[in-house]
Amino acid sequence: MKKHYFLKFLLLLIPVSAFLLMSSASGRDGNTTGSPGDGGNTCTQCHSGGNFGLTPSITTNIPVDGYELNKTYTINVNSTSSSSKLGFQLTAENNSKSKIGSFTEGSGSRVSGQRITQLSPSSSGNWSFTWTSPATNEGEVTFYTAVNATNGDGMTSGDQVVTASTSAQVLGISEAKRLKFDVFPNPATESLTIQLPSGSEKATVQFYDYVGRLALSKTISTVDNNIDVYSLSKGVYILKVLTDDKIGSQKFIKK
Repeated sequence: MKKHYFLKFLLLLIPVSAFLLMSSASGRDGNTTGSPGDGGNTCTQCHSGGNFGLTPSITTNIPVDGYELNKTYTINVNSTSSSSKLGFQLTAENNSKSKIGSFTEGSGSRVSGQRITQLSPSSSGNWSFTWTSPATNEGEVTFYTAVNATNGDGMTSGDQVVTASTSAQVLGISEAKRLKFDVFPNPATESLTIQLPSGSEKATVQFYDYVGRLALSKTISTVDNNIDVYSLSKGVYILKVLTDDKIGSQKFIKK
């Protein structure tokens, strides 16, 4: 009789265990990003005991001087690890621990409320998706992620969880301070021209790459507004133009 009840218990336990494992494989819906707003929680409550040399990082194309309101940016989670099955969860918070902005899933990821997580285990440990900044000034944003490198045995022991974070200031440009300008041609191969609005005699032009690094900077004027971009690597850049009292930005493609 005892053996009979034990077998029943095992039959009940199997689907529950399978559900938990499948839920974890397709990303968690709980608060396990390691952020202050999530109470510092990560997957270490279940996944621990392994060592795969896991080193995660977060990169963005938010310029070094801050993000603009109601604008979409690319967020990348990159990992180095000897594991071939990795997962993650990431969120965005301000200094008051409030979730800000919204995520749009990319390849291999899915949105879970105010967080984003993996769609299925990744062999590379790299994910790319977008974040749209809030429409009102919520202050500095910090992206928090917890990455889980697993041993692939379907159990929770023998895995490694490591956290990472990165921050960006808010630019918060009012309409009165926003500079409107024209760029042509765009895309460009060798050079481009920037047409400044009436009343702007000179400006500083900056090109930022997809991880927010300054790639090129030049001062232009209404009589010298041509910029040589031949030396820039092919790709997408954020082109920022600054005058004494205004600032504006556009996407630029170098072919």
